[in-house]
Amino acid sequence: MNIGNRVRGKVAVVTGGALGIGRACAKMLAAEGAYVAVTDVNDDAGQAVVDEICAENGTAGYWHLDVSSEQEVKEVLRMVKSKFGPVSILVNNAGISGVDKPTHEVSSEEWDKLMAVNVKGVFFCTKHVLPQMMTAKKGSIINLSSIYGLVGAADVPPYHASKGAVRLMSKTDALIYASHGIRVNSVHPGFIYTPMVDNFLHSKGGEIEAWKKAVGSLHPLGHMGDPEDIAYGVLYLASDESKFVTGTELVIDGGYTAR
Repeated sequence: MNIGNRVRGKVAVVTGGALGIGRACAKMLAAEGAYVAVTDVNDDAGQAVVDEICAENGTAGYWHLDVSSEQEVKEVLRMVKSKFGPVSILVNNAGISGVDKPTHEVSSEEWDKLMAVNVKGVFFCTKHVLPQMMTAKKGSIINLSSIYGLVGAADVPPYHASKGAVRLMSKTDALIYASHGIRVNSVHPGFIYTPMVDNFLHSKGGEIEAWKKAVGSLHPLGHMGDPEDIAYGVLYLASDESKFVTGTELVIDGGYTAR
């Protein structure tokens, strides 16, 4: 593989980088010249991503990271800086889908478990990468929200609430840190065929191919997206091509929210 130049020499941290969208982002950023820190709780799959990147002449390392632990976040970001240099790209991708119950049946524990990853995780990673970026007076933070950070649906209430929170967190931090040369944006995927979506569809019961077709039909383009569709958007926001873009939503949803 010939290494590209769109983010050459930048240091990127991708949370939830072992599978799905995170994996695609890590590989694409590395293919365009970034030094990539792949982080996840799935150690075998995370290391496999790093091995793939290195086999293709890219540069990457793997760190175990539970984003719901502030101490782990702080330590991993310190280690990444020690190995590669100051972080200039943060992709807050780690997330879980949580329980699919109506609001009145969701327990406090179920709510808190999801928020600890999907919201606190974004907060902790952003909080502890900002000093590195502020010192360098540059950086791009890319937060993975969802179409359900923009519109509602009658399922998974904790997940939808978390993605709405991520959208507004992105705007707030974009305003606070613009004067430091730091950009913060959110990405809003439609249904992307990842392991998380596959598990969600299997939880519905019935024939999986029928579910894939039904969910795909919700998008005007007629199908679900691929992880690489999101990675291309993340790459744009990570690169200097988007130097005048902050505090906005990049919607990559096959037309889902155009109605």
